[in-house]
Amino acid sequence: MTPSASLLLLLLLGLSQASPLEEEGSEAEPQMEEDDSVDIGTRILTSNRASNEMLLEGDLLAPKTRNAMKCWSEQCLWKKGSNGLVTIPFTISNQFPRGEKQKIDNAMKSFSQSTCIRFVPRQNQNDYISIENKGGCYSALGRTGGRQELSLSRQGCLYHGIIQHEIIHALAFHHEQTRSDRDSYVRINWDNIDRKMAYNFDKRDTNNQNTPYDYTSIMHYGRTAFSIKRGRDSITPIPNANAQIGQRQGMSSWDIKRINMLYKC
Repeated sequence: MTPSASLLLLLLLGLSQASPLEEEGSEAEPQMEEDDSVDIGTRILTSNRASNEMLLEGDLLAPKTRNAMKCWSEQCLWKKGSNGLVTIPFTISNQFPRGEKQKIDNAMKSFSQSTCIRFVPRQNQNDYISIENKGGCYSALGRTGGRQELSLSRQGCLYHGIIQHEIIHALAFHHEQTRSDRDSYVRINWDNIDRKMAYNFDKRDTNNQNTPYDYTSIMHYGRTAFSIKRGRDSITPIPNANAQIGQRQGMSSWDIKRINMLYKC
């Protein structure tokens, strides 16, 4: 083989092994590694460091139209139609590439598999959820009326469990660790929490619907949420301190039952 032929062969081999170039103008999607050691609460609180919003409990927008963080009345629940379905209109920002929109859509569709909640693209409805790529993962509590912002930052929020978590807030549910009877099931370690952040552990006047406290709820933060001491618990289960809290896969069976009970599915 001549030297020029050898050089040509080497060039062809190099081209065949090269990585394909992205199409011009395509938008690369952020890569997020699935780390099973990181609970949903930690992910949300980490992402929300970039938020300029006034957030309670870490990811709840402070109410502008209500006097308290309470939402169990008919006024702040989404309406049920004559067909027995609770239809919630939504929009998704075009800042999300197609693959990310699909991930959000899949999380919304998961509610239709086990509840009477249905998410539908908004047409001209007055009350709707606007899913935005803002600074962090957060939602309002229940239906607020009009355009209702739900933020899922592209940097850290686009996990199935986090999307479900924020949607459940919009359905009117608090975090599990702030429910009214929590002191019988978890100990809040105030010495491990920054005093300026302690308000995030205030108990709420919640309607627990006669359901048991659920360590496995997608709405339960992990044991180190808001801890200022590395590796030290801010939340400790009792009486079994080793009980796992802060799972990340998706809605628990009690999460599903409570949605169905509240909305009379």
